[in-house]
Amino acid sequence: MAAEDKPLPVSTTVQPTLPPEQLACFRDVLTAMNEQGFAYVVSGAFALQEHTGIFRDTKDLDLFCTPATATRALAFLKTLGFQVEVTDPIWLAKAWKGEFFVDFITGMSNGVIRVDDSWIERAYPEKVLGVPSRVLAPEELIASKIFVDFRERFDGADIVHVIFAMKGKLDWQRLFKLVGDHTELLFWHLVLFHYVYPAYAHYVPHAVWDELIENFTRDLSEPDQRAPFRGSLLDERMFAIDTKAWGLHDLLAEARSAKRDRIQPPESEAA
Repeated sequence: MAAEDKPLPVSTTVQPTLPPEQLACFRDVLTAMNEQGFAYVVSGAFALQEHTGIFRDTKDLDLFCTPATATRALAFLKTLGFQVEVTDPIWLAKAWKGEFFVDFITGMSNGVIRVDDSWIERAYPEKVLGVPSRVLAPEELIASKIFVDFRERFDGADIVHVIFAMKGKLDWQRLFKLVGDHTELLFWHLVLFHYVYPAYAHYVPHAVWDELIENFTRDLSEPDQRAPFRGSLLDERMFAIDTKAWGLHDLLAEARSAKRDRIQPPESEAA
């Protein structure tokens, strides 16, 4: 079945039953990470379930870590018989057995948001599939999804579900720090939250609305004529015409090239 033909995930509170081989694969990786002292945090479907109660059938396990940790973890898992691959040294590597795999994620594919030690330090201690682990905090979970605005995949629903489920009890200043210069994306998703849950607008503090609206109003009244085109940071394919045909600056290429800490393949593969 082609990727575009696969059914899209449906929100549910029903926990899926994972095949024994999948459970074994995930547990083996988590146990190995713990025994070797590799600092990581579980994200993806497991973090979404932790904070919202939403279950999602998934064939992968998402682990967030630094590039250095991902590099060491790949090398060790290879000695345990896992197949490993650095899919994109900027942000993604994989380890798998059979049809089930674990993603090692060190940031967003555009190179803008990067995982650092604070992501692990702020994580919630929890058991994942019976293995002691740490699950991504809601602020980092939101930040990890804020650039997932592709034509084929949009994580905005996950973001508004996290805000709703947390009743807005978030470290909003931490969230501002995580998104950095991209607070308009946060504003956009909060407007989406207000549209979806109009009776729960109070879950977003007035001070947050005030700051975002004030910044947005100022940008409208005092536009920066030197501000770069940013479409490629959202979707390099849908905005390819802007950079390739219309001559606009490719901020995506700039952000990716600026990322110096990258995932390295095991030595034998690098050779």
